[in-house]
Amino acid sequence: MKYSFSSFSIISIKNLFLTILLNLITIISTNAATGKWKSLTVGSNITFKITESTNPTKDYNGNYVTVVYLKNLSLKKIGRISNKKNIQWLLSQGYRVIELDYKKNKNAIGLKINEDIISINDSIAAANFCGLKNCSLNKSYILFEGYRIARDITYFIDNPKIYNSPEQYTIGDPLHMDIIYPYNPKNKIPTILSFSYSNSYAFFDNKKGMLTDAYKDQRLFLPYSFAGFNDSFLEGAAAQGMAWAIADHPKYCQWGKGKTPNGPNDSFKSFETNPDTAQKVKSAIRTLRVFAEENGLSDKIGIFGFSRGSTAGSMAIGDKKIEEIEKAGFHIGVADDVQAAALGPGVFDYTLIYNTIDDGDKNLEQRCPWVWGALEHNRNLWNSMGSSYLVEKTAAPTLFFYNTDDDPYYGDQINNFKIKLDALEVPTDTLINYGKGHAVPQTETTLNSLYSFFKNYLFTPKLNK
Repeated sequence: MKYSFSSFSIISIKNLFLTILLNLITIISTNAATGKWKSLTVGSNITFKITESTNPTKDYNGNYVTVVYLKNLSLKKIGRISNKKNIQWLLSQGYRVIELDYKKNKNAIGLKINEDIISINDSIAAANFCGLKNCSLNKSYILFEGYRIARDITYFIDNPKIYNSPEQYTIGDPLHMDIIYPYNPKNKIPTILSFSYSNSYAFFDNKKGMLTDAYKDQRLFLPYSFAGFNDSFLEGAAAQGMAWAIADHPKYCQWGKGKTPNGPNDSFKSFETNPDTAQKVKSAIRTLRVFAEENGLSDKIGIFGFSRGSTAGSMAIGDKKIEEIEKAGFHIGVADDVQAAALGPGVFDYTLIYNTIDDGDKNLEQRCPWVWGALEHNRNLWNSMGSSYLVEKTAAPTLFFYNTDDDPYYGDQINNFKIKLDALEVPTDTLINYGKGHAVPQTETTLNSLYSFFKNYLFTPKLNK
């Protein structure tokens, strides 16, 4: 076969161009997979590495379920598995894994690492972490080396008739929790459970004419949770030698909606009802305790609650046994008590809402009578709706935290609940004015107060030393 000079030259040039292009793509791909990220904890850039799963899991919006994996920390590694094997496992579960290598930097320790936790969550929420714009906003987690995720663990089946919203929602959805735990720990460590202050709920899409999963599993929706409040407490618990879990909020309904049967629209705006909430909280604790036993964790459980998550979590601390609550949900007969709680601003006794009119709880003042009748005629019913009612003779040791410039009714709720616990000689503590407004503790000092409180009640004396 004969070639002209011109045709040979053209073929060679094309091949050369394709070779250069392929090499360039390879270089770009390699560079995109690694790089430098500015760590506030270290005070300088550290190396990141992005590895995509061959079978990636995506959320409802098509964004990648992501794990930011913190490795080579200056902390005792609790999970007894190599980082290589653990990352391979995460990839096999469909996670995109972003490794942050701290190279044993002296600052990569408890409390200081919380600064990076806040920074990471804020960056993911802003769709700009390590150059990635498509990390899931409601299914992305920060894991310490040796830790794994048990995701979407069902802890209760919702009753659609409680809040009657949307009207097309007639078959109850499962409520889920995610549990973040060390794999194969040497010692049995405790777990801190939080009920999300972001709501998951059934959603009817009018354009599609059907129920969709658009707002299911929204417990970690970053703009409304960790990133929205710079909340690093739960994810930072691993640096303190603990496991943690986050559960769907018990009110499985848009927060500003919900109504009684044939009642006015949005009559449950901004609050939830019992026994539904307490049933779900107790079932979640039993579910978590069974998981803990199966995975080498201790049976000690603490509650961390903020805002609507505090209202829900507070249902766990009391000792009053009510069959309608105890016999609902999963793992009936398993202990549903907790050993400690840190509760932020929330509502614990609805009979107090008129102590001062329009002090931040206007929705409650207006709507509670819509669903429970007038307080003066139905005080026993109103009383049964709050967690204070579930405290009879004792309760779990509790630390309360709030800022006095938050809505005043929060302070009133906390002060009255603390008075009741103190009268029963329940150990209590307070953390006041750690910040501004409706916020969670964020500084090393205030976070240390919270972690120390839990350690005091959740660890055995041997592990405390």
